Amino acid sequence: MAKKDPYAALRIKEFKVFLLLRFFLVFGWSMQFIVIEWQVYALTKDPLSLGIIGLMEIIPALSMALLAGHIVDQKEKRNLLAICIALFSLISFGLFLLTWPKIVGGWSTNTVLYSIYALVFFGGFLRSFFGPTIFSLLALIVPKKLYPNAATWNSSTWQMASVLGSAFAGLSINWIGVHWSLCIIFSFVVLAFIITLQVKKKPILNNKIGEPVMQSLKAGVQFVFKTKAILGALTLDMVAVLFGGAVMLLPIYAQDILKVGPEGFGLLRAAPAVGAFITMLITAYLPISKNAGMKLLIAIFGFGVCIIIFGLSSIFWVSVLALFFSGVTDGISMVIRQTILQLKTPDDMRGRVASVNSMFLGSSNELGAFESGVTAKLMGTVTAVVFGGTMTLITVITAGLVSPSFRKLDLRKDVEAHENS
Repeated sequence: MAKKDPYAALRIKEFKVFLLLRFFLVFGWSMQFIVIEWQVYALTKDPLSLGIIGLMEIIPALSMALLAGHIVDQKEKRNLLAICIALFSLISFGLFLLTWPKIVGGWSTNTVLYSIYALVFFGGFLRSFFGPTIFSLLALIVPKKLYPNAATWNSSTWQMASVLGSAFAGLSINWIGVHWSLCIIFSFVVLAFIITLQVKKKPILNNKIGEPVMQSLKAGVQFVFKTKAILGALTLDMVAVLFGGAVMLLPIYAQDILKVGPEGFGLLRAAPAVGAFITMLITAYLPISKNAGMKLLIAIFGFGVCIIIFGLSSIFWVSVLALFFSGVTDGISMVIRQTILQLKTPDDMRGRVASVNSMFLGSSNELGAFESGVTAKLMGTVTAVVFGGTMTLITVITAGLVSPSFRKLDLRKDVEAHENS
């Protein structure tokens, strides 16, 4: 058998351009999310206010997700992504203005807070388009036989950008403050827009252009629920993200429990992404398609254990290590899930399947943030985090017992079929 080339997808020039634009976009988005978390908690000192950030994103993201997938499958992907990034730049610029004393000096705290929430709400609409568009565009840039390898590098780039964006956000808040940190974010988003224009326009592979919206949406949802591998992977990750949303409470840990300031906050926020990034680089050399179902179950179980350890820790380095290993397990989960989606999804349904994915996982990020904020308010921060990790363990054990077919899922035949296509 020929030796696997871990850099196969990277030998495609346009894929490298795609990874570069994704890096700048995710770097800016990750940095912005952390800066806004910090600013909102600094304004309110209320854990529920962090949960509301998640709620403001989940409402539009959920309401638009399926329709966004339909639109993505009907439209040219490069231009659609460029439009989304351009609109995202307006949000970043708006947040920059909302933290400028010359603009908001006479405003009340509530007015500033509600204005931030309004921009986050608008960003939720854009989030519903980003996932399906990027997922669909990737499949048009690389050949099918390279999907698993491309999925690994794509996920690795996402994690690396998240690592650096998270770490830099904490340092930037400390060095130049929230306001000028948002100016840097705006610059990165504009750069991502410019790079996007270097990707060529792609053909629309959907042979049902003009298909009635409801019929199109129904077909996408039915496909996901009939494809047990996709449904199982999405459900498991959704629960892990929903109940393991400890990262949303990191401003509280950094400011009130561990007392490590913005630099420590940046390290805490970056630790899981560092772990995930390292793991995904390793998977480029050691594919994990064999026994993928069992590996996914073990990875999410390990994630739950790490969240519990983090919740109970009052020692900074222990907290960082727990978050790092939560990232290691999450990285395995992410690569397996992305590989399943790329291998099992037909070209003409990529937008709709990615939209259902965003409903499961993207919305569970925001819903998990809201759940974490509410439970922290009701139970206390530490109890809320431990509760979330425990619920993750219970879910994984239950899934493993009731779904033997998913436990035995193996992707080697799917990979070989694509390599020979």
